[in-house]
This record gives sequence, structure tokens and C-alpha cells, in this order.
Amino acid sequence: MKKARPLLRWVVILITLVTVTICVGGIGAFGSVHQTGNDVDVRADIISIDSMKVFGKLERPAVTFLHQKHSEALDKKNKECSTCHLSDDKRLSTSYLRLKDTTRQEVMDIYHINCVACHKETEDAGEKSGPVICGECHTDKPTVISSWQPLGMDKSLHYRHVKANQEKCERCHHEYNAVSKKLFYAEGKEGTCRYCHRDETEDNRISLQLAAHIACIDCHRKTLAKNESAGPFMCGGCHDPAQQKLIEVVKDLPRMKRNQPDFVFVKTAKSEEEKANPLTRMKRVPFNHKAHESYNDTCRVCHHADLNACVQCHTLQGAKDGDYVKLEQSMHRQNIAHSCIGCHESRQTLQPCAGCHRSFEKKQQQDQLSCQNCHMAENSREARNPDSKMMAAMVLESREAITATYDNADIPEDVKIDALMHKYEPVKLPHRKIVNTLFNNIKDNKLANYFHYEKGTICQGCHHNSPASKKPPKCASCHGQPFNEKDPFKPGLMAAYHRQCMECHKEMGIRNPVTTNCTACHREKS
Repeated sequence: MKKARPLLRWVVILITLVTVTICVGGIGAFGSVHQTGNDVDVRADIISIDSMKVFGKLERPAVTFLHQKHSEALDKKNKECSTCHLSDDKRLSTSYLRLKDTTRQEVMDIYHINCVACHKETEDAGEKSGPVICGECHTDKPTVISSWQPLGMDKSLHYRHVKANQEKCERCHHEYNAVSKKLFYAEGKEGTCRYCHRDETEDNRISLQLAAHIACIDCHRKTLAKNESAGPFMCGGCHDPAQQKLIEVVKDLPRMKRNQPDFVFVKTAKSEEEKANPLTRMKRVPFNHKAHESYNDTCRVCHHADLNACVQCHTLQGAKDGDYVKLEQSMHRQNIAHSCIGCHESRQTLQPCAGCHRSFEKKQQQDQLSCQNCHMAENSREARNPDSKMMAAMVLESREAITATYDNADIPEDVKIDALMHKYEPVKLPHRKIVNTLFNNIKDNKLANYFHYEKGTICQGCHHNSPASKKPPKCASCHGQPFNEKDPFKPGLMAAYHRQCMECHKEMGIRNPVTTNCTACHREKS
């Protein structure tokens, strides 16, 4: 193991590696896929050099640059990142041999003169070198494709770092004091780096990309120099999909220490005056924070801006800090991962649930009883107190989980479908088997246990416009034969049967020829 070089060299090398997706200085982010045939190199360190875009339309194709390959070549010659990157008073520039873009010609000359000179010098030394002809760099058919994938700090990776650093959170977490203009550690206020460091570098705040690479790679290299086990410090070590699969995943993780509550009422106001006169008439929502932590890999699933209560940004009336998204909207918006309903709906796409929730005939719309699954606590003085964690726990524990459906005696074993007998024999539907299979698939799903608020809710997957009942009306009660052209949004009986059954089989991954072979269900008449 080589001895650690001076600290300055490490910092310089760190910042060079940051240029994986550089946005300050004209080097565009990579990720586009290029393929020219069978001779293809798949890499995670591809950067597209298109610096001339700031001066107008590119005259030649962007240059495909392999950053890790060049970093390794420099390291072998004991050269530092300053070989290619200049530094100002604060940090190393991410642009190549310049601090800012001046004129089109000057920037062009910087690349052409220095890159070609380095390649020629390497070639003259009898070593394998890069191209020196324009068309060999500027090509729209590069022989590499990008395998780059982002890497986040999930709970498993975070725990490994906490353990390796002996729970000294200040080694990574800090805040900025605008008065002293220095970084400091605020114990108990730790949050993800993303909350402060944005996509691009600002005045006193470097980009997330720079911050992560400087801190992570510097620590990894210093640790490795001590002959201790350390994480990767080259592009592919973190961003190559194959390498990511090799990252150890810790099971049975202890809970993250951040003084978060086990149970809490969802806050609907910020100030004491608002609490005394709440603007909402809905019952309060008790929230099992501890359980939701276990369902997700990162706090950012819900806390996408910071770790404060949602109402700090999403007020009842809407505020600028929350992009004028009201609190009610932030909780109920569909197809939004950060909202409660959006997150719950995403679970419905899982195979055990998809047969009912994603098949052609979707379940009926949410009704008032659905609202009561969350809005449970009376809007009393005690419930309005967001610090009443014990009461929130009591309300949640009072919920009734639906862990069984109707008794077998109340579920017909078979149902004969004989409305379409002109060509085929009646269909014998194994009704009880289907009901029990659907229920057994979700009986251990707590989300289903609490939100399927009746024993017959599972029946509504097929009987989609009927109330939950042991004896729901037949399909022919709504779907006529033939199709009613005056009601275009209601299919005829034949279409209703086929769409419901086929779409359910498809979404649940049932391998059955029912989708292609009529006689799988219908015995053809002789």
C-alpha cells in the first residue's frame, strides 16, 4: 500500500472526480447511449464535452471523454488534478484549464492545444495515447455506452457509515453560519445533504455533486491510506450498476437516531393562534411514524424538502415555500410519490393487489368511509395538540384490522356463467377459490388490513360498482346484452366479462391461456 500523499493532492483528486456530470463550465452531463456495433465499451465515467454550446450551436459533435481512464493515467505518473484543473481562492474549477469561459476561440484553443499536446507527448514516450486528429475526438459514433446510475445514501448505507465513524455524525453533517461564514455541527438537526446542496453551485454553497464527491472520496482515500477497509473513490465504484449490486445491504437495521416520534398527529397549523382556531373541520389524522420508517429506505420519501412538519411549507391556505400546494393537496394528490395517497396508490401496483386495483374495471371511487381510515380522532383540544403522541398511539391502536373475509359458507363455491351460450357451453367459475386466493395474497398486508374497511371489500375488485355484500348483484344487472350504444362508458355483458377476467389475469401474472385460447374457459358446443 502506498503511503498517503499530501492532503492537498487528495482534495484536488477528489474534485476532479466530481466532474462526472459537470454543469459549471460547460461540460454537459452524460447518460445518453451510443452504440456503433459489436465493439462497444460500457462505462460509468463518460462525460460529454460540449463546452462550446455557451457560444452558440456546436460546429462539430461533442467529445466523449472517459474521466476515470484519464484519472488513472495521471495517478500512474504521480500527477495531480491540477494538471487539468485550475483553482481560485475557494476551490478547484471544474472547467478544463480555465476559471471561466472567455471567448469562443480562447476556449477552443485551450482544448485543442493542451489535449493534443498531452496525447503527442504520451505517444512520443512510447506509451498508448489518445487521438490527435479532429475526427477521432469529434465523432457522432463513439464506441462507448454509459452505464452510469445515481447512488443514494439509503438506510443501510447510512448505518454502515454511522458504525464506521463510531456515531460521530459531525464528520459528515454540518450547517452554514451566515454571520461567521463558517460551517458548524448542529446536533439533533442532521438532515440529508440534498436539503442544502442543490443541483448547481451557488455563492456560498457548492452543488450536491461537488459536496458529496469531496467529502466521500476524501474520506475513502484517507481511510485506505491507513490500510483500513474503505469505500470506492473512482467513478465506476459508485456509479456502475454491476458495482452497486456488490454493495453490502445490512438487514435488521436499528432505527435511525434523530429524536423522531413513534406516533404523532399530523399538524395542520404552524402558530399557537392557528392551533386555537383551526381552519380545518376534518377529524385529526394520527400517524404511525415508526412504522412508516420501516417501509421506506430514506426519509426523503416523505420529507422531500426538509425534516420539518409538512405544514411548515404546505399551509392550509397555500404558501410560497410550498409552491402554493395546500396541505390538503400535499396529502391527497394522486400520482405524487410524496403525498399519502400517491404513496399508497403506488403499493397497489404490486402483483398481489394489481388484479383489483389495476385491472380494466377499477374499484369504485373513494367514499366517506375511506376518509375515516385516516381522519379518526375527534377534533378536541387534546387531539389538536400536536405533542399528544400518546393519544395518537391510542387512536391508532383502536383501529380494527380486517384480517378475514366472509366465511366459506357465505361464498358460493362455483358460479355458472351461462349468459353467452350461443356458441360455447356455460363457464364454471371457481368463485370461492378466487376469493380466497385474492384474500390470502394480502392477508398480511397492513395497508390492506386497515384500508379494506369491510370483510366484503375484497369482493369489490370484481363487483366494482356495488356495495360490499355477501350477495352482490350479478354483472347482468348493469351490463346489458347487447351493448347499449346510448351508454358508451358501460361495456356490454360479453365485454365486461372478458375485460375483467383477462385484465386481472394479466396484472397478476397468471400464466393461463385464457388470454389467447377461448376454450380455456369455454367448452365449445358440439
